[in-house]
Amino acid sequence: MEDHEIFPLGDVVLQSGDALERAHIAYKTFGALDSQGGNCIVLPTYYTGTHHSYDAMIGPDRALDPERFFIVIPDMFGNGLSSSPSLLDDPQGRARFPKISVVDNVLCQHRLIAGHLGVKKIALAAGWSMGGIQAFHWAAMFPEMVEALLPWCATARCWPLNRVFLEGVRAALEADPVFAGGACLTSPVAGLKAFGRVYAGWAYSAAFFREALYRDLGAATLEEFLVAWEDEHLAWDANDLLTMLWTWAHADIGHIPGAGGDYTVALSAIRARTLLMPCDRDSYFTVEEAEMEARHIAGAGIRTFHSAYGHCAGAPGRFTADMDFLETALRELLA
Repeated sequence: MEDHEIFPLGDVVLQSGDALERAHIAYKTFGALDSQGGNCIVLPTYYTGTHHSYDAMIGPDRALDPERFFIVIPDMFGNGLSSSPSLLDDPQGRARFPKISVVDNVLCQHRLIAGHLGVKKIALAAGWSMGGIQAFHWAAMFPEMVEALLPWCATARCWPLNRVFLEGVRAALEADPVFAGGACLTSPVAGLKAFGRVYAGWAYSAAFFREALYRDLGAATLEEFLVAWEDEHLAWDANDLLTMLWTWAHADIGHIPGAGGDYTVALSAIRARTLLMPCDRDSYFTVEEAEMEARHIAGAGIRTFHSAYGHCAGAPGRFTADMDFLETALRELLA
């Protein structure tokens, strides 16, 4: 991709104490920052997403209108555009890529957005899935800066069942002997295929499979659908997938500075107008856990997707009815 910009960070000391050397963030912007520096919308990327992933949601007369807002999409570490194992010259060194937290991502994004781009206020922090996890962190870490928050199909931490799901796909990939503990010189094809096939069952709901809704996505049979998930993940570097997976699995808003490991303390620091949008048939970012988190955010609202598409109901631009539901909520929050 040549349509983005690069912000060099230098050597970054991570939350773990390790260093990410010669770090950089890839990012894309739409629109222009106003004279007060206050019309910014931040949309962090999600797992296997890039700055292109929100394209279908951005445009004139949309809630995310670049004629009204300065929209910044920072690419998460590990996605192959920002600092990632796959960008290292030494293939043997990719397994030694440091562990990066959500806090690390957001602190570096803050350097980009507040420091380099000159943003004073964030009109909205939002995102799907891992993008939503990062949006939560933005609102808790910089409460005086973030004016509205809308994570959809996301929670502020990786709850236990979510972690179990991630451990399953991780184990499937790492079981391929070609992976060699991450020091693979060739792509672990069997592991990547297993990763995609296991993931598919979690991304959608039981009703999606029972009603053969995969046909709406162009797959004539269930097997064809599963093979498409295999093929999609073959395009990814194994260590990139695992870097982002570690960030997701260890996500906990309670780990932000000053919260002392208590997610309720971190959530109570949020001052933004907040609307949480879980999906009733999301298998791993559940409505129940979103409701538990909302109790600790002053004035937070909940608006639930009712969709057989499960977690993927929130996939930007994928399902028209679900996107219309989200568009309405975004318009109301930004009014």
